[in-house]
Amino acid sequence: MTIKYIHLHSIDSTNSFLRSHAPVESTDMTVVTADVQTAGRGQGTNSWESEEGKNLLFSLLIHPAFLPVSHQFLISKAMALALYDTLIVYTGTGLSVKWPNDIYWNDSKICGTLIETSLSAGRIKDFIIGTGINVNQAVFRSDAPNPVSLFNIIRKETDRRLLLDTVIRHFEENLRELEEGRYQDISSRYHKCLYRGTGMHQYEDSSGIFMARIREVSADGCLLLEDDTACLRRYMFKEVKFVLPSSSEAGNLTLV
Repeated sequence: MTIKYIHLHSIDSTNSFLRSHAPVESTDMTVVTADVQTAGRGQGTNSWESEEGKNLLFSLLIHPAFLPVSHQFLISKAMALALYDTLIVYTGTGLSVKWPNDIYWNDSKICGTLIETSLSAGRIKDFIIGTGINVNQAVFRSDAPNPVSLFNIIRKETDRRLLLDTVIRHFEENLRELEEGRYQDISSRYHKCLYRGTGMHQYEDSSGIFMARIREVSADGCLLLEDDTACLRRYMFKEVKFVLPSSSEAGNLTLV
């Protein structure tokens, strides 16, 4: 796979840069990193807090025309697994993939991903994956409910470029599995890593808080929950929230 790397000191958003960047025709993947993002984005209207030069902020552009549009969520799974496999080496334990593609350490968020897709003639034309990993930042000052960094966990700084190279290597390996049609291998590994993958937990939808267990994440990325009345509930992203214990005050609840 041919990969082009672009490093920027400052940019509004690495995803926005790649949307307007014309890649070299022979390039399979374009990776852009930044020391600081002035308008880093999360899902929806969320922003991403990052101290300059402390964290790993990057986006990559691929063109997975081999994958049917109906299976595009497999790319999200492949990236989540690449991040998980990279970070678990450092944390040892406590890591999981929170649906759809955040990486959690215990009940705290260490990594977030924003995905943007464009289609052409019924195929996937461009797939942009923007990721922020909290690496060496010690203190978070925004009102984000539950951030944590690798530094907070292991108490020492980590080489950001080494981290990036490892993520890209794992992602390349996962893409090869998808090109070979090994969809189930990726899906099985993803499900094994899921945050709250076992047991009953609290969730909230438009009707209120309820108890449920994760049954599966469907091929199109929907979360299937079985509630405490044995009723199956199906959710697209942003239609349901995970109810977490607050890290600041015992007994409080946080929705993420």
